[in-house]
Amino acid sequence: MVVRMRSTKSHRNHRRSHDGLSNPAVTMDKNSSVPHLRHRASLVTGQYKGRMVIDVQARLQREQRSQKKKAKRVDSLH
Repeated sequence: MVVRMRSTKSHRNHRRSHDGLSNPAVTMDKNSSVPHLRHRASLVTGQYKGRMVIDVQARLQREQRSQKKKAKRVDSLH
């Protein structure tokens, strides 16, 4: 078996130079003028390509119920 050769600092840095982060592609929603990431549903309006895909009101109610349960659990521990 062949022992792997060690990578030099130069080789490592050349490889890492392509790992830079780019700015996210943000678009304004046509109907509500709310910014959102491209190719993803808007978390504010719940729409994707003009269709309703997330029921925002139901999601908010679920989150509020879960927060109340957590608060109740924490109060019972203290």
